[in-house]
Amino acid sequence: MSATDTARIIDGLELAKAVRDELVERIRGIHQEGSKVRLDAVIVDGNAAGSVYAASQARSCEQLGIEYELHELPADVEQSVVHETISRLNADPGVHAIMVHLPLPPGIDAEAVQSGIIPSKDVEGVNPANIGNVIYGRRSLVPCTALATIQMIEATGCILQGKRVVCVGASRIVGRPVAVLLMQAEATVISTNIHTVDLASLTRDADVVVTAAGVPGLLTGDMVKQGAIVIDVGINRVLDPETGKTQTRGDVDFDSVSQVAGWLSPVPGGVGPMTVAMLLRNTVDSAQQSQLS
Repeated sequence: MSATDTARIIDGLELAKAVRDELVERIRGIHQEGSKVRLDAVIVDGNAAGSVYAASQARSCEQLGIEYELHELPADVEQSVVHETISRLNADPGVHAIMVHLPLPPGIDAEAVQSGIIPSKDVEGVNPANIGNVIYGRRSLVPCTALATIQMIEATGCILQGKRVVCVGASRIVGRPVAVLLMQAEATVISTNIHTVDLASLTRDADVVVTAAGVPGLLTGDMVKQGAIVIDVGINRVLDPETGKTQTRGDVDFDSVSQVAGWLSPVPGGVGPMTVAMLLRNTVDSAQQSQLS
């Protein structure tokens, strides 16, 4: 790239559409065999962001031919009731896929709730068994955001084997699974965390940088190698001092990094739409697997 070039954008919306088109054909085949695909979601009243996402999910499922049922629980729900709801869905053979809309109210252990979803129906890939299976390369429902990240890197044409990759952030459901998937692709992977010393010295040498730290604007242009692939997984709600409105920003300082990177995923419109597409793909995978069992 010359000094006047800017990064090519990795369009998550376009990639997600391609995934959905492929799923339409798979779902049609399932229907022709007399079966169906069903996704059940659990939400607690008062979760405004979750409600918006649930409405979007319902539309997406309807467009693809996936049955969608939202189980709404009261704001003062007790942990035992949430577990009972998950247990009931686990036991229902007509339910192929289960997810829980976060956040849950204070006092409800979200990790315990998600861990209660049986691995075969855990389409977000958040059950410890599914996360653990990633390490061993076993057939499993891979965490959606991690899977979306790998798909977006591969969409650039990058061959990961031998590439140096830095994962900024080591969360249980994003950073660590992404690092493991990259290692399985035989990349050379460095996983960083809040205690990492001199982060910039690591990212400047990376062919690929994946940011999932939850820190707005953390990665700047002077921290990126010329021509590198940068995947921004960060979703941060930031108040714009000029407009007084809340905006969605990533972990990447888009303006400066776009002048250096070869490829860059935007926020919004990048990993987000692909994560939803991977959730739907996992749902179809789960439904097909249930036909075989």
